[in-house]
Amino acid sequence: MFRRVVRASKFRHVFGQALKNDQCYDDIRVSRVTWDSSFCAVNPKFVAIIIEASGGGAFLVLPLNKSGRIDKAYPTVCGHTGPVLDIDWCPHNDQVIASGSEDCTVMVWQIPENGLVTGLSEPVVVLEGHSKRVGIITWHPTARNVLLSAGEWYPLRTDCVSKAQMDRPPLAS
Repeated sequence: MFRRVVRASKFRHVFGQALKNDQCYDDIRVSRVTWDSSFCAVNPKFVAIIIEASGGGAFLVLPLNKSGRIDKAYPTVCGHTGPVLDIDWCPHNDQVIASGSEDCTVMVWQIPENGLVTGLSEPVVVLEGHSKRVGIITWHPTARNVLLSAGEWYPLRTDCVSKAQMDRPPLAS
């Protein structure tokens, strides 16, 4: 009777190929602050990455069509006084992103249509109410302008960001 010792696999002879440097993002100072969330968020137009920043939290917003080496002077989104712990793009508007931070606030930002040309430090909305750091934020997938945030020890908070605040004209780029 014949028995196979090694199981046949369809993927045994499949190998990956690394991308070239001009097709990757390079020289990004990714944040070392850990939490139960990811350090980046992507939508059809942009990728946002939480970075190390002195004097508070910040994150980069890069157009998906831009790749290669990212200059250290590239404009950032900064407005939190503590490190940013989570970011999430609005599923209904590709220019709107929310960020949660160790400073107990959630900020909603409007990114210009063509991406950042200068740094962004004024959020559209500042949501306060957490007594501890905000580690998890997420937008409701079907209801517009509904944002869920969770802090340390899991006190949940649901905020309805008003339509007037969200529908203000995009920032000049």
